[in-house]
Amino acid sequence: MKLHGDIVLMIQPSEVRQKEALVHAELFFSESTAVHAIFKYIIRLSSRAWHIEAVLKAVVADNAAGGEEEVEGQHAASIGRLDEAKLYYLRYKVSDGAGNPTDDYIVIATTRPETIMADAAVCINPADERYHHLRGKKVLIPLINKEIPIIEDDYVEMDFGTGCLKVTPAHDVNDYAIGLRHNLEVLEIIDDHGRLNEKAQILVGEDRFEARRKIARMLEEAGNLVKTEEYTSPVGYSERTDAVIEPRLSAQWFLKMDSLAAMALDSVESGRIRFVPDKYRNTYRHWMENAHDWCISRQLWWGQRIPAYYLPDGRIVVDETPEKALEQARALDPSLRMEDLRQDEDVLDTWFSSWLWPISVFDPEMPGHPDHKPNADLSYYYPTSDLVTGPDIIFFWVARMIMAGGEFMHEVPFRNVYFTGIVRDKLGRKMSKTLGNSPDPLVLIEKYGADAVRLGMLLCSSAGNDILYDESQVEQGRNFCGKIWNSWRLVSGWKVDRDATQPREAAVAVKWFDSLLSRTIETVEDHYSKLRVSDALMAIYKLFWDDYCSWYLELVKPAWGSAVDGATYD
Repeated sequence: MKLHGDIVLMIQPSEVRQKEALVHAELFFSESTAVHAIFKYIIRLSSRAWHIEAVLKAVVADNAAGGEEEVEGQHAASIGRLDEAKLYYLRYKVSDGAGNPTDDYIVIATTRPETIMADAAVCINPADERYHHLRGKKVLIPLINKEIPIIEDDYVEMDFGTGCLKVTPAHDVNDYAIGLRHNLEVLEIIDDHGRLNEKAQILVGEDRFEARRKIARMLEEAGNLVKTEEYTSPVGYSERTDAVIEPRLSAQWFLKMDSLAAMALDSVESGRIRFVPDKYRNTYRHWMENAHDWCISRQLWWGQRIPAYYLPDGRIVVDETPEKALEQARALDPSLRMEDLRQDEDVLDTWFSSWLWPISVFDPEMPGHPDHKPNADLSYYYPTSDLVTGPDIIFFWVARMIMAGGEFMHEVPFRNVYFTGIVRDKLGRKMSKTLGNSPDPLVLIEKYGADAVRLGMLLCSSAGNDILYDESQVEQGRNFCGKIWNSWRLVSGWKVDRDATQPREAAVAVKWFDSLLSRTIETVEDHYSKLRVSDALMAIYKLFWDDYCSWYLELVKPAWGSAVDGATYD
């Protein structure tokens, strides 16, 4: 099996192993039931600040935490809320350079005083003249008197709080980025259960929220708490457990996204793929231009395990089966046996399989096998014409299918993407099992009929616009189906006289409706060509209800007890 080029796995283990190791492999992620992918891109195992669900102890992707989107992996979705919180203004004493406090100090504002023990620096904006006199100096963390530097970075907002930012790389994603730029220490003081560990030095074993309450009192008693203010803060919550999402260090597998995202963006910007409605191009462009490396590892009990195998000395080999991995391992150390290898316990993100959907449903051998010739089904059906989906997974699925298509098929997977609206309840909330606000479609079908449910939803489903669901919409569909049925019963009950002369009024009515029908057909075809499905259906609805039933049938129906002429009936 050959690659487009060498694959380089960059392994940056956590605190135990600080040096990077490079491993060259010839394939990546393939199993008997689902072939995943071969990458010429850099995959790396790295410890970085990442969102963790403290109850399930599972990773939550940073591009969804705090938002309403479904989170990668479908196991720890995050919902953003605005919480009433407190902004704590803390006094950090300026050090004399030998670890002793001076009379000078700096005040920072934070919503999380329980993390000050993990602070690696205090950051100011280089343009903020108020703090120019503190350049190059150090401050002492309250309560533990640990000396940390004052650094400068444009990220700091001069008009928020005091214009000074405590930088805690292990427990804030943005702080982690600052820490990388300034080579700061990363000290993790909150464990998987959301409790302070021994590295915190104080309040060890306390829950993070209880620690917040206690440390506020301790800071006040020590004279380091200047004041508190009420503050509305955006907080990410787990959809399943309602636990607050905790940013903390976690070793995960990442897929490098820069070249994949650029290719996927070009597929849409060049017009090879059309979005309907077009407004979602802006959303898509924002995602692609700001795409983070994709965390493809998940901490679940089920799923396809990552085929990375650890050697006793910490090196890693990657292959599709344990037997092939052992061959690679023995090339490094001939004495190794199968029991010496330990497979990574994480499983692949669900979307890492789903992005292959347009390919693998027709030819499961194609992804990951560049020399494989597509089978007849894949050659016939790929690319397809249209994809119908929701805008809430424009990044999670649509963009990634485009990436996979470009990488493995060298062709876009579809020509048009039609974005439906999202069905919401009367309060504007997304339908979900958790909220219990979703009607049972089988009950609706039993009550109104399948056609009524389809019609009712489609009539109010203009592309890309959300639907505030009400059962009256389904009733409208039922009424229209009833109108069709009753008009058929009326016409089928007429007697026909083939010898009768067609009345002039009926002839005019037939000519009028033929013309109207032709114009409506043209309108409907135009709507369909533009993927305006609800507009096409509404044109048919109005033609049948307002023109055919209300006017045409009234104009041509025979008098009571009389027969209709054959020309009109036909």
